[in-house]
Amino acid sequence: MNLLDIYKELNTEDKCLAFLENMRWPGGVKCLACESPRITRITSKGKTNKKTGKTGPDRQLHQCNDCRFQFTATTGTVYHDTHLPLSQWFLAIALITESKKGISANQLARALGVQYRTAWYLAHRIRKAMVEANPPKLTGTVEIDETYIGGKKRGRRGVKKDKDVVMGIRERGGDLRLFQIAAPTSEALAEHIKENVSPDVKKVMTDEWAAYPAAFIASSIKGGKHETIRHKDKIYVRGDVHTNTIESAFSLFKRGVTGAFHKVSLKHLQRYLNEFSFRFNNRKADDLFGMTVRRMALAGNLPYAKLIEENAFTPFVRP
Repeated sequence: MNLLDIYKELNTEDKCLAFLENMRWPGGVKCLACESPRITRITSKGKTNKKTGKTGPDRQLHQCNDCRFQFTATTGTVYHDTHLPLSQWFLAIALITESKKGISANQLARALGVQYRTAWYLAHRIRKAMVEANPPKLTGTVEIDETYIGGKKRGRRGVKKDKDVVMGIRERGGDLRLFQIAAPTSEALAEHIKENVSPDVKKVMTDEWAAYPAAFIASSIKGGKHETIRHKDKIYVRGDVHTNTIESAFSLFKRGVTGAFHKVSLKHLQRYLNEFSFRFNNRKADDLFGMTVRRMALAGNLPYAKLIEENAFTPFVRP
């Protein structure tokens, strides 16, 4: 669905709830407590505010015929008890998924007519559903490289302050993985390589960074599969040996940081990397919007207090 489709087809709360219900339970509604398919729809009258005398809108509920548990399409999701209507949520999801280089919280706030803090929190809750735990390992020809993301301060002897290393792993013709690494050691590289690259990989391309050989040994990747291109010698392509594929992904992400976000906090950098990777890997999906809506219904909530904590990142686990 594009923005025009969302404007036409999801312009009321009832339509949004029906769409969310279909995304969450494509095979039919099931009880959240006992998973029974025997469900009855009931209408709960809106509550009356004692101070103002105004009555809220009626609520459409599902009631399980077996355990009598009552729930809605938003129960237990990131949408539960939200102060924003689902139409604004869906518009935000569409803007983020359709923006190749991302959209800033300021721009999102202007588009939705909400405050900056609301838009920032909204965007991070959407990003929470954009990462997947235990993804399939990459095979074929894989490129691995690293770049620095962060401030402009530089220390002595090339040590960069206010910056973190971002490690990129990309299979040619396949998926992209981006990871924030505070301490770029062989052990840190080996952990990500072992989790994301199959030992049966055809070839692995890197530059001449000395940490890679030890990392491949620790990750069980045979040394004969490792090809190196020496950038220090001004060599960038040697036959099919190069890291141009992963470097093009770095370039696109940096253009997004510069042109859309302007700057990102190192504390939340991994969340932005997750957003970019998800959008990049699913750029050819038939319905990226619907996929994201469904993942958000399954990913659970992200309290604001947890979001602002250090290292509060929790991966999405596919049910």
